[in-house]
Amino acid sequence: MDIQFTEEQELLRSSVQRMLRDQYSFEARRKIVASEEGWSRKQWGAFAELGLLAAPFSEESGGLGGGPLSTMIVAQEFGRHLVVEPYVETVVLVGGLIEQAGTKEQKQAFIPDIIAGHKIWALAWTEKNSRFDLANVAATARREGKDYTLSGEKTAVIAAPWADYLIVSARTAGKRDDCGGVSLFVVDARAANLELRSFKTIDGRRAAEITFRDVRGELLGSEGEGVALLEGCRDRAIGALCAEAVGAMAELNSATLEYAKARKQFGVTIGSFQVLQHRMVDMFIAHQEALSLMQHLSLSLGAGESGISRLASGAKSRVGYAGKFIADQAVQLHGGMGMTDELNVGHYFKRISSINIQFGDPAHHLLRYVQLDAAA
Repeated sequence: MDIQFTEEQELLRSSVQRMLRDQYSFEARRKIVASEEGWSRKQWGAFAELGLLAAPFSEESGGLGGGPLSTMIVAQEFGRHLVVEPYVETVVLVGGLIEQAGTKEQKQAFIPDIIAGHKIWALAWTEKNSRFDLANVAATARREGKDYTLSGEKTAVIAAPWADYLIVSARTAGKRDDCGGVSLFVVDARAANLELRSFKTIDGRRAAEITFRDVRGELLGSEGEGVALLEGCRDRAIGALCAEAVGAMAELNSATLEYAKARKQFGVTIGSFQVLQHRMVDMFIAHQEALSLMQHLSLSLGAGESGISRLASGAKSRVGYAGKFIADQAVQLHGGMGMTDELNVGHYFKRISSINIQFGDPAHHLLRYVQLDAAA
């Protein structure tokens, strides 16, 4: 599959490529990750100024109306440069949820600040032992007049240390694992009785363990319909993560090919060895298959096709296995230096490994694909 981009989409892609080439080199990225905050507010403002934060939102919400295809374009280029700023977390996940489920007042209050780059958001849905199950929620929310109070814990919340606000899943009815009875809430990250313990992730980002003790929350969407909203959010997240992984794979293939042309062993370049040529051909094929599947998923998301969850699981599994294969081969072909901090190959390996476990690892989604296929 080869998408023919419109003039506006080509302009978006070339603009992102030019900005990242000029401002987001590997060395610049290493400095950002090593900084105290672990991300660049200046760079985030530059993304907003270029319109990247507005691109996926509808024109009615003040965005550019680019939808999932614009997300795909941006995420793929971000994957090439290992961008650590929380684009997927703030714009794709939370922005998509607010646009999908928020009231008119909530959209007017929250989306403009996301588009302008003024506020960072994170989605807190994972809990200990939940194993990628959106309905496995033990955190609770109790109604008190117009608002709710939340109690419970969330784990490995990506970008939470940077966030001004959180969207939190909590149970308003039913038992743990019930699909019904889960609701979503907007929570101020600086609220009283909210304890946040931050840590660095393997790919250089920041995440947090969060404890809520009677923390005030504002309902997002209808009470008890949180799982259905999160399922749509998961599909959009998979589309963006697959695009980012495909961008990272492309860079690994390119770096490995260049290394094979330059590295000499036994007096000749290692790229002249037929067995290594075969490996690099397999890497190229794996990337092309992942690229086609990722584009198919993005087109289907944009068209709002039925059965999108099955396609999303298929893509997450296949792209995940392709990414692991390419990352493993790239590190092995670079030898011991492949995992050194000074070389970008190891950083791509870590980012692909992290993407593979977000919203479900390849094995989880392969099983889910089979189950959805059998139910169809």
